[in-house]
Amino acid sequence: MAEPKVPENGNQDQPLEETVEQTPEQTGLDPQALQQALAEAQAKAEEYLAGWQRERAEFANYRQRVEQQAAQTRARVRGDVFKGLLDILDDLDLALQDPPRRGKAGAWADGIALIAQKLRNFLQQQGLEPIEPQPGDPFDPYLHEAFAVDEPTEEVPSGHILEVVRKGYRVGDQVLRPALVKVAR
Repeated sequence: MAEPKVPENGNQDQPLEETVEQTPEQTGLDPQALQQALAEAQAKAEEYLAGWQRERAEFANYRQRVEQQAAQTRARVRGDVFKGLLDILDDLDLALQDPPRRGKAGAWADGIALIAQKLRNFLQQQGLEPIEPQPGDPFDPYLHEAFAVDEPTEEVPSGHILEVVRKGYRVGDQVLRPALVKVAR
């Protein structure tokens, strides 16, 4: 039921008339035109909804791409820092291959060995993993770099590692430095 209508002249002493809902024919509007206008409005609303949903999906994809790129950038920067530290770690290992055992020099060598171990532990905590192939392991070009090829032996068949010259390193699936190996022909 419609609300009572206040008289237009503002005189509140006159009785209020109730409005009667009118049919489209009484208002002079064409029912087919109203149906068409309604259909057009619904089509436009569906179009706007579909466009909004597409934009929302595109924004979600954009955000995901940005997050992936940021993660890749962080991994690349981290890998570059690790690569620089690997050279230092190699130098420390080389210096400690035949350390002095007595006196002050022995104590100094022990201290350097502890520092090298502390560096290794820190890098391992940050996700750095050594690639340490053993003689006799099959050669994998993704993990190993062949610096020389030699004749196979009875213990090591062709296509397998004869000798490991330098350890390799990786972070997750990313190989920072392949292991340097000698391979049986």
